[in-house]
Amino acid sequence: MKSIKIWNDSPSEKQAEQIAEHLKAGEIWIIPTDSLYGIMCDALNQKAVRAVCELKNINPDKNNLSIICDGISMAAEYARIGDKTFQMMRDETPGALTFICKAQSNLPKEFKKRKTVGIRIPDCNTARMICEKLGNPLLTTSIEYEDEDYARNPELMMEAYDGKADGIVMGEDGGTTPTAIIDCTEDSPVVVRD
Repeated sequence: MKSIKIWNDSPSEKQAEQIAEHLKAGEIWIIPTDSLYGIMCDALNQKAVRAVCELKNINPDKNNLSIICDGISMAAEYARIGDKTFQMMRDETPGALTFICKAQSNLPKEFKKRKTVGIRIPDCNTARMICEKLGNPLLTTSIEYEDEDYARNPELMMEAYDGKADGIVMGEDGGTTPTAIIDCTEDSPVVVRD
């Protein structure tokens, strides 16, 4: 399993470009966010999206898929963002929030079955910078763990996902608190998870 060590949520330009190249090639990487570390791939690479769904045993017919964007402009290319949602995103991002929005038609078919997409603009420079270098969103789903040490310690994550993921960004210790989720598919946003 490949690994790239970063310090203080500050990858170098070269590191971010290197990770983006691996993702463009269809690889699956474990990358830190402002909540849990995430299992990520290029959200527009259908084969990689399918591989992440299989790895996490996600059924796209029944589960929302989420993407990380580097900002609201990128998010608007892949989700329908109404005025209220835009205002919330502008006020609350970057941050540990997932906004469930209606998906645009330019996402892979795994997103189209539910017609929605979770949008993340994390308060994590590493994830946003990799996304920016990739030039499109990252599919993201939280790592699985039984022991909190495996959620926090990148060395233990590497051990747990060796042979399952292609690489890991070895950043600071991870968290164990998932994002809040806000459903923005109707006129009035609804908090699904606080």
